[in-house]
Amino acid sequence: MSGYRLLDRFALVVGLVAPLAAALALVPLRTDLSTTDTALVLVVVVVAVSAIGSRAAGALAALSAAACFGFFLTRPYERVAIADGDDIRTAVLLLAVGLIVSRLAVRIRGLRRTAGDDAARLSRLEGTARLVERGGPPEDVVEHVRRELTGLLGLRGCRFAYGSLIGHLPRLEHDGNVWLGLGPGDTECTYWPDRWPPGTVELRVVGGGHHYGRFLLEPAAGPLPSPQDRLVAVALAAQTGSALDTAGLSRAG
Repeated sequence: MSGYRLLDRFALVVGLVAPLAAALALVPLRTDLSTTDTALVLVVVVVAVSAIGSRAAGALAALSAAACFGFFLTRPYERVAIADGDDIRTAVLLLAVGLIVSRLAVRIRGLRRTAGDDAARLSRLEGTARLVERGGPPEDVVEHVRRELTGLLGLRGCRFAYGSLIGHLPRLEHDGNVWLGLGPGDTECTYWPDRWPPGTVELRVVGGGHHYGRFLLEPAAGPLPSPQDRLVAVALAAQTGSALDTAGLSRAG
């Protein structure tokens, strides 16, 4: 998270400085280029900033581009005034287009990130499914899922406990909500529970209607992972239960 905040701060600085640098680079050419051409160059700069930064960075870049356009690239030069009516319209359009394009760029980047996250989740499920299908030792599936859960949920640690389910621990339910152990409807929380010692959030493993054990999660302090990640965690536990149940049927036969 700190990395994202650092990137956002960097993008804000770039959003302020990049249009200024581009406008200064265009100053020697301002008598040869039309104001429309120089405005298009600044729009490209705004798009580039939006592609690496937040919506705020894109908006700041659009404002900076419009201000630099009016100050450096329209007559009277180096004054906070625009004499020509067409240049005023161009400046307004530059600001409007910059704001719209920056918002679209940020949205597209968000969609790409979402698509990447979904692909990673699918890869985790597919890899576990292949391991289960090969019919190897169920302990291999347990260890594989333990590692997957640690990475998926950002855990400090995770272990699997075979056997009966003792106690009333906070539990990651089949619907992705976290039950706090206080009542049947007590699932309204957005942060990992902090009233229990680490390693007491359970994710139960069921196969063929039988409880085989549970993963004991050691979450880091902070908000819960996304609902999608929690549902994938539940699906991974279900795949573990299937592997354990299949192994149990084989031994019985």
